[in-house]
Amino acid sequence: MLPINKGENLSFSLPATLIVALSLLLLAFILIQPDTKRPLLSLTAFIMGSLWAWLIVHKSALVFYFDGGFLLISLMTVFFISAISLSEHLLAFCLHIAPPSLAVLTLDRGQHSLTLLFTITLPLIGFTLQSLMQRRSDHFTRRLLFQLYEEKQTWSDLSMLDPLTGLYNRRGLKNRLESLLNSHAGSHFVMLLDIDNFKAYNDNYGHAMGDQALARVSVAIRDAVRSRDVVTRYGGEEFLVLITNVNAAIAMRLAERIRQHVLDLGIPHHFNHLVSTHVTISAGIAPIIEQDAEQAIANADRALYVAKNRGRNTILSWDEICEAPPISQPADLI
Repeated sequence: MLPINKGENLSFSLPATLIVALSLLLLAFILIQPDTKRPLLSLTAFIMGSLWAWLIVHKSALVFYFDGGFLLISLMTVFFISAISLSEHLLAFCLHIAPPSLAVLTLDRGQHSLTLLFTITLPLIGFTLQSLMQRRSDHFTRRLLFQLYEEKQTWSDLSMLDPLTGLYNRRGLKNRLESLLNSHAGSHFVMLLDIDNFKAYNDNYGHAMGDQALARVSVAIRDAVRSRDVVTRYGGEEFLVLITNVNAAIAMRLAERIRQHVLDLGIPHHFNHLVSTHVTISAGIAPIIEQDAEQAIANADRALYVAKNRGRNTILSWDEICEAPPISQPADLI
């Protein structure tokens, strides 16, 4: 035990009382609002450190045999408390131990400077290294999470793309449709396109040539529309184009441009001789009414069927056939 003048009052001094009161107040605040951020942590740490320095100065006057042991124990006590409460906050830790360290060095008057400086410096170096390693670990974790998020986005995007053509698949179309209908008001159209007599093309030219034809047709469709329009591989040889913010006349012109682009590819198709000696497409167009995309697709599909029934290599709007009587569909039209 430290030697203390017997004539002094051993009850709590004012700095000790303030330390206990402030500690209880902070504890109550944390218990009441555990999730609240603590922007005044550094200031609070400095105030508490100043109170500890005051307490050390006050108690040092009561020690009748001064050999430096009291200062060393006091300093280690403050460091122990700081290490428990502020180990993850380097700045607050430094602000908390700074006033007691200065007080101890001042009271020592150079008698045990090396011992005290070693006691002060060693924990500072340790906590500084710990803080740097923690920051490096946090930076690595954030970078890893960012990379994982990017990979997740990449895989999510790939899951919405057709691997052969690079166009959206049905999942991608659903995603874009939901985004469009929820955020863009206006007149939108659905266009369904189908390569004429593609089964005969595959049967006679082979599936490898069929895949090449699909890839070239998909590029022609994508080049013919605007950047804001959505091109989807809807089925085997069937494509869907979502034409946004246009009227019926512009939608028909875009459809005709697509038809001409595909014809201009000049892909030989001698089993399409009733229409052309090259690969051609037929298309049906229908407006999206009251955000009912499923009905619009069904109407466009009906228009596409009628277009094929009329001879293929044809563009037909749903408005042109909505009053026409039903047409029976042959068993193998395509």
